[in-house]
Amino acid sequence: MDAVSSHLSADLSFDLSRDTLREVNQRLHAPADTLAGRKVEILNPDGAHNIAVGLNAPVDVIVRGHAGYYAAGMNQHARVLIEGSASTGVAENMMSGTVHVKGFASNSAGASAHGGLLVVDGDAGLRCGISLKGGDIVVGGSVGSFSGFMAQAGRMVICGNAGDALGDSLYEAVIYVKGRIASLGADARIEPLGDADVEALTLLLAAAGLDHDPRDFKRVASARALYHWNADANQDY
Repeated sequence: MDAVSSHLSADLSFDLSRDTLREVNQRLHAPADTLAGRKVEILNPDGAHNIAVGLNAPVDVIVRGHAGYYAAGMNQHARVLIEGSASTGVAENMMSGTVHVKGFASNSAGASAHGGLLVVDGDAGLRCGISLKGGDIVVGGSVGSFSGFMAQAGRMVICGNAGDALGDSLYEAVIYVKGRIASLGADARIEPLGDADVEALTLLLAAAGLDHDPRDFKRVASARALYHWNADANQDY
């Protein structure tokens, strides 16, 4: 997936120092055929919440600054570039398209994403990829504790370190980590890296514009002990 260029020449521009966020989002919710191929920039976001949420058109959007809660949430088809950091829940419940955060991401980045690609150049906070349902997440830095918690499908690539309880209650999602893992969560385990993993990592790193050797990563997947309730386990998994 091609990234949105930071040098994007916009044909539609909004300035949140004078335009209301409601007006901006309403314009971005126009019929998809009227937005397809458009290049949009949002100036002076100043950490506003809910920027560019619910997009449903193949449109390029660049946010020139920091974004608040739930930026680019529920995205479909759009390519969104945030030229700064993003607060809680960036790209949550994303269905398709791409969201690229040039700075850092706060808690729950990519939560419940069903599809698409989220790229965070810096670090991501707690619970990155929580309840992931099929999307891809690539983090250029480190992630906080409980990342990948209850991730059901999809892939996470962590180029830095991972906090405690990585992949707790993991299902069919796979997590790749290059750095240190503070601890694994319940039912998560490190498995051998196969040829298919190397191929997947190569493609994901290239899509994120990152230059790492895929063979330097560890594969974290589910041991599948939690798939069925065991009354005799005494909560010891």
